[in-house]
Amino acid sequence: MRFVAVLAFDGISPFHLSVPTLVFGRVGAEGPAPYVVRVCAEQPGTLRTPAGFDIHVAHGLEAFDAADTVVIPSWPPGEGVSDELRAALRAAHTRGARIVGLCLGAWAVAASGLADGREITTHWSAAAALGRAYPAVRVRADTLWSDLGDVVTSAGVAAALDCCLHLVRADLGSRAATELARALVTAPHRSGSQAQYIPVAVPDDAADDPIERAMVWARTHLGDPVDLDRWARVALMSRRTFTRRFRERTGSSPQQWLLHQRTDRARLLLETTDETVDRIAEETGFHTAVSLRHHFHRLLGTSPAAHRALFRTADRPRGESAKLPP
Repeated sequence: MRFVAVLAFDGISPFHLSVPTLVFGRVGAEGPAPYVVRVCAEQPGTLRTPAGFDIHVAHGLEAFDAADTVVIPSWPPGEGVSDELRAALRAAHTRGARIVGLCLGAWAVAASGLADGREITTHWSAAAALGRAYPAVRVRADTLWSDLGDVVTSAGVAAALDCCLHLVRADLGSRAATELARALVTAPHRSGSQAQYIPVAVPDDAADDPIERAMVWARTHLGDPVDLDRWARVALMSRRTFTRRFRERTGSSPQQWLLHQRTDRARLLLETTDETVDRIAEETGFHTAVSLRHHFHRLLGTSPAAHRALFRTADRPRGESAKLPP
């Protein structure tokens, strides 16, 4: 049994508070709950929310004392932490608890000093301000979550779900995380980055967006060699203009974006079919199993075979392949 303490505060968003309590409380999932979840606050009692109702919190920071994981699901941007909260966070960390800052909760993590000299993530809109406020911390705005082992941080809102499911996967395995994601009607694993959400100049009519058109074309040709000049012609642009516009649109170079798309497709085929690694390499444009293994390990930190074994579920017997959309 694992004990999770979730910190609430006056003015907290009920949605942000509900994410860790839903995931670690395994709401909607069958079977015994492997986590005990306790919501706490610096000053227990009635806390206001911006949603038009109040919440009552019965526990104080003593809930950190037995916690395996301490979750800060949000935080007022620009505010530090009290001496009492800083001491409680650092004591829990010293005792071995995992400290998790979801979305703007990264502000409290940074203010605690636990991430000094290290790299954390927060909502893209707050990343620059957080970096200025705490220059000892390296802040990334292009990742959905960051796991340092003892300190975990995530991007905003929906990415908090991704992060919490990642922690369940790390604690209990892929099958448990997949079953829980199914109960929550969300993806068990969502790759990508926040860069796709950062505001850029995009035409009002998506049908007239040449970069989007080029991205759709590339996704339908993952198994083929995708030459950058030919790809740029799909967008009716020069190679140089296409590369610049693509980076503005996605935060990534065309080649890097394509590599991630091919890796995601290979991951899906490994999880849902019994195709050989050689065949999957051909279908996803890696062409050889050696190339697929190299890029898969570089991007995901594991081998195709190990990934397939983790995602093998009992409800699809070995030898039965799922039908995939093109």
